[in-house]
Amino acid sequence: MTETETHDLQWTGEARKATKTSEENGKKKAIHHQRRKTKRSKRKEGMAGGEERWCVVTGGRGFAARHLVEMLIRSGKWSVRIADLAPDIKLDPYEEEGLLGEALQSGRAIYVSADLRNKAQVVTACQGAEAVFHMAAPDSSINNYQLHYSVNVAGTKNVIDACIECKVKRLIYTSSPSVVFDGVHGIYNGDESMPYPDKHNDSYSATKAEAEALVIKSNGEGGLLTCCMRPSSIFGPGDKLLVPSLVAAARAGKSKFIIGDGNNMYDFTYVENVAHAHICAEQTLASEGSSAEEAAGKAYFVTNMEPIKFWEFMSLILEGLGYERPRFKIPASVMMPIAYMVEWTYKMLAPYGMRVPQLTPSRIRLLSCNRTFNCTKTKDQLGYTPIVSLKEGLKRTVESYPFLRAEQHTKRSAGTDRPSKASTCLGNGKVADTLLWKDKKHTLTTLLVLGFVYYYFISPGYTMITAVSKILLVMIMLLFVHSILPAKIMGYKFEKIPTSCFNFSEEKTRLIALSMGSTWNTTVGILKSLCRGNDWTLFFKVVCSLLILRFLGGISPHSIFVIGVPFVFIAFYVYERKEEEIDGLFQQALSLALKLKSNALGKFLTPKHSVKH
Repeated sequence: MTETETHDLQWTGEARKATKTSEENGKKKAIHHQRRKTKRSKRKEGMAGGEERWCVVTGGRGFAARHLVEMLIRSGKWSVRIADLAPDIKLDPYEEEGLLGEALQSGRAIYVSADLRNKAQVVTACQGAEAVFHMAAPDSSINNYQLHYSVNVAGTKNVIDACIECKVKRLIYTSSPSVVFDGVHGIYNGDESMPYPDKHNDSYSATKAEAEALVIKSNGEGGLLTCCMRPSSIFGPGDKLLVPSLVAAARAGKSKFIIGDGNNMYDFTYVENVAHAHICAEQTLASEGSSAEEAAGKAYFVTNMEPIKFWEFMSLILEGLGYERPRFKIPASVMMPIAYMVEWTYKMLAPYGMRVPQLTPSRIRLLSCNRTFNCTKTKDQLGYTPIVSLKEGLKRTVESYPFLRAEQHTKRSAGTDRPSKASTCLGNGKVADTLLWKDKKHTLTTLLVLGFVYYYFISPGYTMITAVSKILLVMIMLLFVHSILPAKIMGYKFEKIPTSCFNFSEEKTRLIALSMGSTWNTTVGILKSLCRGNDWTLFFKVVCSLLILRFLGGISPHSIFVIGVPFVFIAFYVYERKEEEIDGLFQQALSLALKLKSNALGKFLTPKHSVKH
């Protein structure tokens, strides 16, 4: 279950015209005729030399899976069945004339539409296959437990069952290093002996760990040999997450800051090395000797074996595309309270259209901690070594995104409607349109409702209980009147509110319960740390938080409405209009603060020597 939209490539007008000429059409017909001849000859060779060897790549239209499919085809040893969620395959322009297009024409590759949550479809995809490369997974940035569980866990269980039923010999599962990451403590040179943590960073990591355990446990069942690969931070041409999001941040002015001290080390993996590692694992399991027995039922880390500072890697991509590298360092401890506030705001406003924010506590930890892994076991037991160096991989990656270069953005900036930072911060949804006065009708309606609430419930000085009871009374009256209204009055239709509108779904109830349990466990963990008396930083954080809460709790509802509401509706609007000026002032203030901090530390750390004459 992966993203199947085609990549947005830039083509010149001359190239489009050339493909439409009769000369090119004649060439295409000749090529097509030659391909059909090649297909027939290969089929004859296959019949003479034995049956074709088929393998399946689930999620075959995903980022890393596309590279694996091409590498398998290029090897000449496999016929590839590409399984993915879309009803049919849509090739990018470069794929149509490339290796994949030719393989689909000749029959060396076929496409199968399969939803991993449907076991019958998975069985159909796996029939007659000798090996299965299970790479399908939802977008890791979507923190939806139900989605991840249904695909990563239930879907993987269907793949395992289908492999056993169809007598598939080898199953290679694409896992993740996040299965051993708790979201808090960094990992430096971690190896495969690391256990799963008690609690994972997000639902994606938790379900990937559960699926990996299923794959390892199924090794040997029905003659099936399994192996799990854990590629770290994949990058390369065709990536639709890392580079595009990094460029979007640069264009929004958010890539100038380094979270933490900037020295945290990371392991990245070029996408072709990921594909190569999967093939190494399959070949090892197919060897049927002591190497296969040693590798079967194991998990392996996969990296480029070239650890690099996380922020240096990001800087090399940004500089390669013509953007400035990050230069202002902000301590993670300073960003965490802001991240918690953003996360809380999102939980409150998500039902009203606010999108998932980038600034969250888990993301702050990821950007400021170490994540490096030891690939010695992968090298010794699977024979894996990177085939593309980190430097070459970065070069190829940057060259594959000409349309994301800074100069291209500058040329188009005059004619584009790039969302402002204020709009992006508010989620680019209904909340943003309301607070930024883009939907004036909705803004005025919201202000009228707030004015009504203030005049009838806040201004009289009611207590909180009285105000809430009066609001509920008005709501009940409105709902009662609405329910007895006829379906149509003077030509105007009145749609009835379904009772299901007020019910919590089972999924939502479960998520709320999980959230409450997680909050409770976090609070208990903080209290335990405080009771030990060792963490002074945590103590001061808790004290400051309680003082802030005490201050906010002392503010009356009247003050919140009189000061808060006008501020929210004015501050975001002004910032959107004066974005560059306010950012410039902020950067100047930040530079001055960092300079003062450096001078203060220099004076404090410099030893003073008194000299007597």
